[in-house]
Amino acid sequence: MAEQVALVIAGIPGGLLLLLLLIGVSCCLWKRFGATFTYEELPGTGVPSSVQWDKLCPLGARTQTSRLSAQRPHHSFTCYLHVISLPLDRPPGMLFVVPPSLQSQDWMALSSRVWAQVPQDPRPAPELLPHATGSNLGDACVVGTINPELYKFPGDKSETNFPEGCLGRLWFSVEYQQEVERLLVGLIKAQRLQAPSESCSPLVKLHLLPDERRFLQSKTRRRTSSPQFDEHFIFQVSSKSVTQRVLRFLVYHVDRQRKHQLLGQVLFPLKEILERDGQCIIWRDLEAESLEPPSEFGDLQFCLSYSDCLNLLTVVVLRAKGLWLQEDASFVSVFVKVSLINHNKFVKCKKTSAVLGSADPVYNETFSFRADPTELDTASLRLTVLQSVEGDKSHELGRVMVGPYMYTRGKELEHWNEMLSKPKELVRRWHELCHTTEP
Repeated sequence: MAEQVALVIAGIPGGLLLLLLLIGVSCCLWKRFGATFTYEELPGTGVPSSVQWDKLCPLGARTQTSRLSAQRPHHSFTCYLHVISLPLDRPPGMLFVVPPSLQSQDWMALSSRVWAQVPQDPRPAPELLPHATGSNLGDACVVGTINPELYKFPGDKSETNFPEGCLGRLWFSVEYQQEVERLLVGLIKAQRLQAPSESCSPLVKLHLLPDERRFLQSKTRRRTSSPQFDEHFIFQVSSKSVTQRVLRFLVYHVDRQRKHQLLGQVLFPLKEILERDGQCIIWRDLEAESLEPPSEFGDLQFCLSYSDCLNLLTVVVLRAKGLWLQEDASFVSVFVKVSLINHNKFVKCKKTSAVLGSADPVYNETFSFRADPTELDTASLRLTVLQSVEGDKSHELGRVMVGPYMYTRGKELEHWNEMLSKPKELVRRWHELCHTTEP
């Protein structure tokens, strides 16, 4: 008796475990196969015959979803149509509503219950195209391919914005290899060159100033005012003097007698490439080379601009020419000091970097001064060209002052007034340097 009780007690846990196992298996089978039988066919929604189909769905509204009826059981096809028709407004008794974008397509019957789309233009409907206006279907792209119009970047403004009176524009690349001390110059292209005749045959000469005797030359491009050069040149430049050198491009037109007529020039100080990493592509507008001989003490070219919104007076010191140096030009340096003066009192002074060994230095440096509009009638700018000597001393080579009628006359006054009449625009001019013994 005791043994039977022990067997019964020991069998109870095993029976419970077996019962739990059966329950778990039943649940899994129910989840897997039970969902198939949860959908019931709606009354009157069986698959219609070909005659009923014509009544329910007109020819222009039969969609490609009817192809699924040949591959799926009737109950699953009916449930699928029932699900997708929930968000749509459909008449009673109709399984689904065709989207408006597909109602204009034609369908043909393959059998009593299968419909296929009639082959037609592979381009999608205009309303399905992104940003399509529907007015020009020729611009549409075939489905499944890339439309290049969607990946176009805005055009480079350097090829469209040409100022009035522009002599042309030059594109080039510059890279300095400090390890081998080589300057790599790539001559890319030019646009809108102003030739003296109808046809233009340009070529470009490259100088590395201050050496004007040696130069490199491009090939001549025949009968084009927008030539494509794609040529490369190499200059050997010491790393100690690279910041003091200036790259000059002289653009010429070659006539039928093979005479060279200068169209313009571009000056590029090499100190600018040290501020960039690797090769840089640059464009510059051509400027006319002054054919007039320099004045007695030399000439200075600079730009003026005033922004009334920011109350900033901007000075861009470009270059000087024909300076009378006091010593051997190869061992002296020349710089420009820009001073803002108000009521004959110095407000602020700024200096350019020194250029070594050149009587025609190029700077291209910009300075800004804070000045209220009410101060422009009493303020003036003094630009002084100085040559450094032993120690911290310097020797004045010449100066020029621009300002209102209170201080200046002639070209200097015209430059100041033109700056005020053209706000936010750089006004460039040459000025003669004068020599004075005043401090």
